Amino acid sequence: MNKIRPVSACTADQLIDRLAQAHGHLRALIDGLPTGGLLGPRAEHLNPPLWEYGHIVWFQERWCLRARPDGGFAASLLAGADALYDSSSVAHDTRWDLPLPELAAVDDYAAGVAEAVAARLRNAFTHELAYFAELSLYHELMHIEAWWMAFQNLGYAPPGRPDATALPPARRLAFAAGEVVLGSGTDEGFIFDNEKWRHTAPVPAFDIDASPQSETAFAEFVDAGGYQRRDGWSDEGWAWREASGARHPLYWRPLNGDWQVRRFDRWMPLSADAPMLHVNRYEAEACAAWMGRRLPTAAQWLRAAARPEFQGGMGWDWLRNLFTPYPGFSPDPYQDYSRPWFHTHAELRGGGPVTDPALKRPGFRNFYLPHRRDPFAGFRTVNPDYGGASRQSST
Repeated sequence: MNKIRPVSACTADQLIDRLAQAHGHLRALIDGLPTGGLLGPRAEHLNPPLWEYGHIVWFQERWCLRARPDGGFAASLLAGADALYDSSSVAHDTRWDLPLPELAAVDDYAAGVAEAVAARLRNAFTHELAYFAELSLYHELMHIEAWWMAFQNLGYAPPGRPDATALPPARRLAFAAGEVVLGSGTDEGFIFDNEKWRHTAPVPAFDIDASPQSETAFAEFVDAGGYQRRDGWSDEGWAWREASGARHPLYWRPLNGDWQVRRFDRWMPLSADAPMLHVNRYEAEACAAWMGRRLPTAAQWLRAAARPEFQGGMGWDWLRNLFTPYPGFSPDPYQDYSRPWFHTHAELRGGGPVTDPALKRPGFRNFYLPHRRDPFAGFRTVNPDYGGASRQSST
């Protein structure tokens, strides 16, 4: 175990309450599934909800109750749980075919695990247990966001509508050459292994959009033939566009000469006040190139995020960076959290309308395959050759 891993700053009662709240959010999504939704359709970007529910419970039990000092694991409360729910060994395509317990049995499993974890937190609290309880909490919150993504992707009516924040008038923030701190340190409470460790990086002068690009701004790119012209697309992006046949964003449709966007189960007109969401990295970088700009680097994004004028949290921002390890990276006990995805996934920052506030801190590094269109992800742009760095902002 990594002895210099940061520890949780939460108390036992805080962790118990937050885990219970997360389970309540998950339960609302389960109850909102339509008939047949517990298994749902097979797709690369989806999991069967019945499997995913069991996996969330299994993960919490594995790290908070079953982990032993010698690196092994005690038996599960549910017979055969490892063969069903271990995402590191259960191939994605097989998850629809497993002999999954019925929903009521998973509810019983969840209740037993929650009771045992709460008792252990109250009666045998340690920094190590607190770390694993917080890890389990964030793991569940990430899966809850994946459920929201699935509700949007499949057109399900959600158990509630995410609050919509209107975009402010477009403006840009300018920065002189400087430096920025990437990564996190031992004094910041819980962090993920891909944030280790804090280091400084130089940042040349640049300007950046203060808020994400809007739906109507992206429509200008679409209407100008952005999906038909090779210009601005990377080689990988154009190969994706040709293979997918994409001609416009995933949840858009033309109607009477205008565009509509589907938000969960409802179609509505595009809005200049709404951030452009559900574009993949290829679409984002092609639109940015059409504007004569680029996607920001993580260093640029982080430097801008420290400014009060920076509007974040309205959608995950695709970055120019691939998801790569920081110097000196070492995996934490859950070794498959980051390491298998380095160099193939792209990095995102910020958080979106269905992201839990705990995951919206600037240092949190999200990552998806660059062709994914189902995340609540958009983009903002930078001019890396900006020369007016003495100004504080521009409109």
